[in-house]
Amino acid sequence: MNLIKNKNIQLLAYLLISCAFLILVSCGNDSNSNKDHLVFRYNEYGNVNTLDPAFSRTIQDNSINNQLFNGLVQLDSDLNILPSIAKAWVISEDGINYTFSLRNDVYFHKHELFGKDSTRHVVAKDFEYSFNRLRDEKIAAPGSWVLNKVDDFKALNDTLFNITLKQPFPAFVGLLTMKYCSVVPKEIAEHYGTDFRSNPIGTGPFKFKHWKENIKLVLRKNENYFEQDENGNKLPYLEAISLTFLPDKQSEFLQFAQGNIDYVSGLDISYKDELLTSNGKLREKYFETVNMIRGPYLNTEYLGFYLDSDTPEIQSKLIRKAINYGFDRKKMMLYLNNNVGNAAEGGFIPIGLPGYNKSIGYTYQPKKAKQLVEQFKQESGIINPEINLVTTSNYLSFCEFIQRELEKTGLKINVDVMPEATLRSARSNGKVDMFRSSWVADYLDAENYLSIFYSKNFAPNGSNYFHFKNKTVDSLYNKAFTITNIDERKNLYTTIDSLAMDNAIMVPLFYDEVIRFTRKNVKGLGINPINLLDLRRVRKD
Repeated sequence: MNLIKNKNIQLLAYLLISCAFLILVSCGNDSNSNKDHLVFRYNEYGNVNTLDPAFSRTIQDNSINNQLFNGLVQLDSDLNILPSIAKAWVISEDGINYTFSLRNDVYFHKHELFGKDSTRHVVAKDFEYSFNRLRDEKIAAPGSWVLNKVDDFKALNDTLFNITLKQPFPAFVGLLTMKYCSVVPKEIAEHYGTDFRSNPIGTGPFKFKHWKENIKLVLRKNENYFEQDENGNKLPYLEAISLTFLPDKQSEFLQFAQGNIDYVSGLDISYKDELLTSNGKLREKYFETVNMIRGPYLNTEYLGFYLDSDTPEIQSKLIRKAINYGFDRKKMMLYLNNNVGNAAEGGFIPIGLPGYNKSIGYTYQPKKAKQLVEQFKQESGIINPEINLVTTSNYLSFCEFIQRELEKTGLKINVDVMPEATLRSARSNGKVDMFRSSWVADYLDAENYLSIFYSKNFAPNGSNYFHFKNKTVDSLYNKAFTITNIDERKNLYTTIDSLAMDNAIMVPLFYDEVIRFTRKNVKGLGINPINLLDLRRVRKD
C-alpha cells in the first residue's frame, strides 16, 4: 500500500513538473514558432554526464557526442565501417600496422583560442594528441581501454596517421568507431582541463551552444561541417538540437504525445500499451501523427550471479540452472514487452553477431527446473531456498514475472529495487548476489561480449561482474586474438559462450530491439543496431 502511495506522489510530482515545463515552453516559443521545423527537440530522461568524448561511456553520452565529434572512421546504419576524417586506410599483411590518410578539409568548431580565424583544420598531430590524452593516467579516462592493444601511434605528416598494434586484432578498426577515439584540439582541451566536459570543441555536424545541467542542452549547426549528402548538399539539414532532461519516461512520453518533442526512443511500461498493441503494432489512433521504426539491437538483457557470494544458492549450479529453465521467455516478451525483442534462448552473444548460436542456451522446461531445485534441497539440507534479486524500477515487471514462475519450482526470489547508479556500483563491487543488467555492443565483434567472462577482467576493475574464472575460457579468449579467419573465430566464440552457459553464470532474458517513435513530420532519422543517434540527415517538414 505504501508503495502505491509513493508511486502516486511521484507521478503527481512529475505531472506538476511537466505542466510547469509546458507553461515555460508556450511562453517562450511564440516568436520562434516559424523556425520549429529547423530545430530537433528530444528529451533524455537518463541525463547526459559529459560532453568530453574520452569519458563518453553511456548511450546517452554517445548519442549527444556523436553530434559534436568525429573520429578516423564511422559506422553507417548497417554497421559497415566507413571513412570519416580518415578518407582511406591501409593494413599491413601481418595485421599489425595501420596507416590512415586524413582529409584536409576538416575544421574544428570556432573558438577564440584559435586566434584571428577562430578555427583551424585538423591534422594528424591532433589524433596523436587525442590518443595520448585518452591514455593519460592523470586524466583517467574510462575509454583508455580501447588502446590496450595498441603499441604505438604517431603522425607521419599532416595527413598520415600510423597505428601499430601489439598483436593482430581483427576487430581493431571497429574499435576506432567509438566516441572515445574522437579528435579534440589540444589548445582547447588543455585550456579548459576537466571543464572541457562542458565546453566541448569538436568537428561534428553540430557545435556546442548552451548546457544547463539537468535542465537543457542546445547545439547549433556547424556551418563548416565537411560531409555532404549524395546530392552534394551540405550536412546537417537542421539548424539546432534542443535537449531537455525530464526525469522519467512517463513525462517524456507526455511531451511527445503533445507534440513538444519530436522523438522518443525505447519502450517503457508507462506507455507501451498506449502506443502498441499486444503483438507490437502501432495503435491505429497514432497512424496519422506518429512513425515507428524498429530493428535488431546489439543488446543482451540478463540476470547475473556474483559467484564469490557466500550464499549457498548462488554457489549452486543446480539453482542457477533451475532459474534458467524455470520461466518462459517467449511468454514474458509477449505479455510484458508487447513482443518487442527476441527471447534469449541462445547464449550471451545476441542475434546479429558472428558466434550467436540458438542451441547453446536454455528453453522453458518447468519440470526440469523443479527437479533441480529438489536435488539442491536434498544435497544441501536447505528446505526453503531463496535468492535476493536486485533490479531497477524499469525492469521490475520482468523480475516479478520470473519471481512468480520460480515459486512453482520451490525457489523463492526476493525482488529489491535500486536506482540505476546505485545498482551499478553495487554490482561492480560485489554487493549484490543476483542482479539485472544489460550489455550493449561497443564494437562489432563478439569478443566485446565474451570479455565479460575473462578472469583478468574481474570487477570493479573490469566487466566480469560474476567473478567467473575458467582456464579453458581464458585460453580460448586469448587465442581469439590470433585468428583472422571469421569462420574460425565464430566457432571459437560459440565455444566460449557455451562454456559460460553450461556454468549458468547468468540468465539471458532477451535480445533487445531498437524501437523509435517520431512525429510524422520528422524525416531521415533512420535506425541502427547500436541505437546511436545520428541527426546529420534529419529534416522536419
